[in-house]
Amino acid sequence: MTATQTINDSRIHRARALVLRRPVLCAAVFCLLSFTGFWIAQRAAQVSMVDLLVYRAEGWTVRNAMDLYDMRATEHNLPNTYPPFAALLFTPLTVMSTGVLRTFGTAVNLGLMVAVAHLSLRLVGLPARVPRPAAVLALAAVGVWCEPVWTTLRYGQINLLVTALVLGDLTRRSGHRWAGVGTGIATGIKLTPGLFVVFLGLAGLFLGLRRLRAARTARGRTGPGSGPPPRRLLNDHLRRAAVATAAFVLTVAFSALALPHDSRRFWTEVVFATDRPGDVEGAGNQNLKGALARVLHTPDPGLWWLAAAALVGCVGLATAVAAQLTDESRLPNARAWAALTCAVTALMVSPVSWSHHWVWAVPMVLLLAVEAVRRRTAGWTAWTVVTGLLFCSFMVWYAPHSRPARVELHQNPAQMLLTAVYPLIGLAFLGVAGYLTVRAVRRPWRPWEGIGTLGRQRTTAGAGAERTYARG
Repeated sequence: MTATQTINDSRIHRARALVLRRPVLCAAVFCLLSFTGFWIAQRAAQVSMVDLLVYRAEGWTVRNAMDLYDMRATEHNLPNTYPPFAALLFTPLTVMSTGVLRTFGTAVNLGLMVAVAHLSLRLVGLPARVPRPAAVLALAAVGVWCEPVWTTLRYGQINLLVTALVLGDLTRRSGHRWAGVGTGIATGIKLTPGLFVVFLGLAGLFLGLRRLRAARTARGRTGPGSGPPPRRLLNDHLRRAAVATAAFVLTVAFSALALPHDSRRFWTEVVFATDRPGDVEGAGNQNLKGALARVLHTPDPGLWWLAAAALVGCVGLATAVAAQLTDESRLPNARAWAALTCAVTALMVSPVSWSHHWVWAVPMVLLLAVEAVRRRTAGWTAWTVVTGLLFCSFMVWYAPHSRPARVELHQNPAQMLLTAVYPLIGLAFLGVAGYLTVRAVRRPWRPWEGIGTLGRQRTTAGAGAERTYARG
C-alpha cells in the first residue's frame, strides 16, 4: 500500500467517523451546500420565475377590482387558470418588488422542500438507526435537484405547497381535529387534490361496509377482540373527507363573497377550458392526454383520452382505496402505497399535468428505495435507481419543443418516448401498486380478530402517523 493510499484511507475513515458521530450536523452542512449550489445555479441560469410574476399580477388584479380571467401577465401573455381563492391568497405578493419577490419565492420553496422531505419520511417510515433531522435534511438536499422540483423553483410554482398540504393531512394521527383541512385548502387552490377527498370518502364507505359485515359475523362471540373496532376509528376516513369537503366549500364561498363576478365566471366557463393553461401536446404536459396528443399528432385526442383516463382513473382509485384498507402486516407501507397511487392517478388523468406537478416524485422514489432495502433484490434496486435517475434526467426537454411552432405535433417515435417518460413511470408505478395490493387482499381479511392496539391503529386513515416515526 502506498503512502497516498494510506492517507486517503485515513481521510475516508475520519470522514466516516464524523458522519456516524455527528449525523445531524453533517446532514445540515450537506443540505446548506446543496441549497446554496442550487440557488447559485438557478441565478446563473437566469430563471424567470414567470409563474410567480403571474401570481403577483393576479393579486394586483384583485386589488384593483379588475376582471381576473381577462388578465394577461408577463411578456408571454399568460392568463390566470386557478380558482379565484388562489388570487386572494396572492395579494400579499403585490407589496414586493420583482427582485425581492424572486428571492422570497426561492426561499419559501426551499423551506417547503424540507417540509415535503419531512412529511415523505413520516409517510413512508424511517429506520431507527437514522436520526430524524439528518434523514430529512439529506433527503431535501438530494430531492431539490430532480427535474420537477428544479422546474417548480424555476417558474416560482406552488406545487410544493400543495403537496405539503396534502401530505400533512394524510400523515396526521387518527382523530386529529384538523385532518382534512389542508386537502380542502389545496383543492380550493388547484382543484386536482380533490381526488384525495374522493379517495378518503370511498375508503370510509368501504370500511363502513366491512364494519357491518364484521359486526354480523361477530354476533354471538365473546371475549376480547371478537367485536368490530370502535366506531370512531371506522369513521375517521369519512370524517377527513367531510372536513376536506367543508374546507373546500368555505374557500369557494369566501371567494364568491369577495369576488362574485370572477367566481361565477370561473365555475361556469374557465374551469371547462382545459386548453387555457397551454397547448395540450406540449412536451411539459406529462400525462395521458399529453402523451396521446403527441402520439396521435392532434391537439385533441378526444375519445382516446377519455377512455384511457376513465380506465386509469378507476383502476388507480380502486387500488388506492384497497391499499388504504389493507393491513400493513400483509402490505408493508400500505398507507404510503395508497397515498402515492392516488397522487399518481390524479397526475395521469388530469387534462394538464406539467412536469413540475410531479414533485410527488420525492416521496415516490423514497418509497421505492425503502422497498428495495427491505426486499434486497436486484429488480427492486434497479427500478428504484432508474426511476430516480429519470426524474433527475430532464429527459422531457431533450426533444424539440416550441409553443408557437407546436413542433410536438410532429414528433417521431424516439421523441415521443422521451416526452412520455413521466406517464410511463406513472403507469409502471400503478401497475406494481395494483399487483402488490391484489396479492395482499387475496387472503381472507380478518383485521379485528385478536389484535391489540397496534393493529387497531393500522386500520385508521392516518398514513403512518400511528406507527412510530423511527421504526426498525
